[in-house]
Amino acid sequence: MTTKTKDVTKTPADLALMPLEELTDEQLLLMHQQEGAERPYLATLIQRYERELYSFLRRYLGDATLAEDAFQATFLQVHRKGHLFDLKRRFRPWLYTVATNRAIDLQRRNKRHQAVSLDRANRSENSETGSLIDLLPSGESGPRERFELAERTEWVRRAVASLPEQLEQAVSLVYFRGLKYREAAAELSVPVGTVKSRLHSAVGRLGQQWRDTHPNS
Repeated sequence: MTTKTKDVTKTPADLALMPLEELTDEQLLLMHQQEGAERPYLATLIQRYERELYSFLRRYLGDATLAEDAFQATFLQVHRKGHLFDLKRRFRPWLYTVATNRAIDLQRRNKRHQAVSLDRANRSENSETGSLIDLLPSGESGPRERFELAERTEWVRRAVASLPEQLEQAVSLVYFRGLKYREAAAELSVPVGTVKSRLHSAVGRLGQQWRDTHPNS
């Protein structure tokens, strides 16, 4: 899905006269924040991302009901916290950061659900990455292995959520959404090399955190 190029020259009065489908994500969010806005700006954003974001959450959580709950919680957060969003930035990466955080919150409250997306390789065509779990140091496999895969998966999710925003976004796009480097670069409006650098930094931090908190692994 492609988003429209921002037009920073238009005022809210101009935007109010435009067809909803011609507004960028950022413009829709801006207009939703305007007092007395009567047009369905937020509903248009929801419709624009409904299939894409739900699919991401479904893969991330491995549970349809949790994915629906996370989707609703995400746009509730957009509604409540949208005024804090820097409109000079792109909306989509921020939206996926919000969605990932809501998914993590739901997982913490629903520990009986085991997520699977982090303990397997990114299986998109011409995949460029493997599994985040595989990138972490671990002891030899066997009956005495200290941490089960599910425990390490949950640890990784919490650790990813604690990363600086730029690193978390890169991880979310490549490992959770399954984008290729060039696709993630386009989403973030940065060079491919920057995406690779951020991923390298993120994985390095995760590995160091793991070693610091699990010295005997």
